[in-house]
Amino acid sequence: MSVLIERKTGDRQSIAIETTDIAHFTAAKRRLTAAQRQWLAAFGFEAAPGTFAMLPDEGGKLVRVLVGVDPSDPLSALGALPRTLPEATYHLAEHGVLKDTLQAALGWALGAYEFTRYRKARRAPAKLAIDADQLATLQPLVEATTLVRDLVNTPTEDMGPKQLAEAVKQLGKAHKAKVREWVGDELLEANFPTIHSVGRGSHRAPRLVELTWGKATDPKLAVVGKGVCFDTGGLDLKPADGMRWMKKDMGGAAHAIALAGLIMQAKLPVRLQLLIPAVENAVSGESMRPGEVITTRAGITVEVDNTDAEGRLVLCDALAYASEQQPELIIDFATLTGAARIALGPDLPALFANRDDLAEKVLAAGRTVNDPLWRLPLWRPYRKMLESYLADMANSGASRHAGAITAALYLERFVPETMPWLHLDTYAWNDADRPAHPRGGEALGLRAFFAFLQKRYAR
Repeated sequence: MSVLIERKTGDRQSIAIETTDIAHFTAAKRRLTAAQRQWLAAFGFEAAPGTFAMLPDEGGKLVRVLVGVDPSDPLSALGALPRTLPEATYHLAEHGVLKDTLQAALGWALGAYEFTRYRKARRAPAKLAIDADQLATLQPLVEATTLVRDLVNTPTEDMGPKQLAEAVKQLGKAHKAKVREWVGDELLEANFPTIHSVGRGSHRAPRLVELTWGKATDPKLAVVGKGVCFDTGGLDLKPADGMRWMKKDMGGAAHAIALAGLIMQAKLPVRLQLLIPAVENAVSGESMRPGEVITTRAGITVEVDNTDAEGRLVLCDALAYASEQQPELIIDFATLTGAARIALGPDLPALFANRDDLAEKVLAAGRTVNDPLWRLPLWRPYRKMLESYLADMANSGASRHAGAITAALYLERFVPETMPWLHLDTYAWNDADRPAHPRGGEALGLRAFFAFLQKRYAR
């Protein structure tokens, strides 16, 4: 059951939550009874962000909660409350200092998330009653974020290439979309050689899944997601600490699947193509070897400098295929580089774009919905870092400089210059619990891109 529910007119059962800060705390206390003010003093509550105080009436019944917040961060303001307040239904009081109640309610819902596939929930979360129009706006976003988190949190034994493809099929069934896939050697027959090369070392067959939806007369939009369900690094094997969380290397695919669901649920007027190359980068006698040269779908020959730079290999065939359909925009999501995390940290995805106007619109959308991104440049002089002595290019180079940029430059080679393209290098993970952001899989950039598309394709 959702933790966000519709607030009914005249409802006296829900408990009021009043948000306040140090500057408005005195005014908030004036609205309390003398006994409640005395309780606050004894409790030591001073409205610091991240603190709260539960206020009883004369009979000891909980009737109000004062919450200290930072008004500049509405998304986190209530994110810790669903699992710390008593199980009940609450509503936001009219005197609160948070003006963006929509973001506050979203933070509440995101903070209530718990992954329960392998253990029971610790407790039922508290519910927040909100207006019907807010509920209609937020519920799809909450469900999409939950989908990303669930897909990323699921270990690889239960989220291999086949299961990831099944998630696309379920989405297609729900929205009456067309889904097809190429599995194993079918990839070679259909000219997707790099996807096959990366995934051939696993006992789980690699595949490419395609979902199409919408009217043929509407603008074509391609959404691509990196679906490396586990990344050992291949023969260029990762160390143990680098491999530990590689179940999340399909986080780009999770974002792409969730975004496609939002697009279809909102019935945006587009002809949608979703592409998920799904593989496991494993070690076996069949594994791709360093030094091999692959002729990609686009006809560009690529020398495999490092088998651990596999994400760009599975994406390049999918991007080439998407380009053949002549969409008006291509978007790809990928947990592509550690370099992006070193540059920007875990909470700020790196955005690359071959159109300045598109980049600015996506960044603006992210600011509007509290889903920030940061643009990095497609600095073309760095293409020389991907030079090969015997092929058109290499998938990586000897230098560790500008790793996120060189990865994006690799992908750019497979998108025609005439075609608008946006690439997001996202972490898809929270390393620790924070309000509204539980530890584990996370949607980073999803809401920004959906807000951008909503505005772009508004009727």
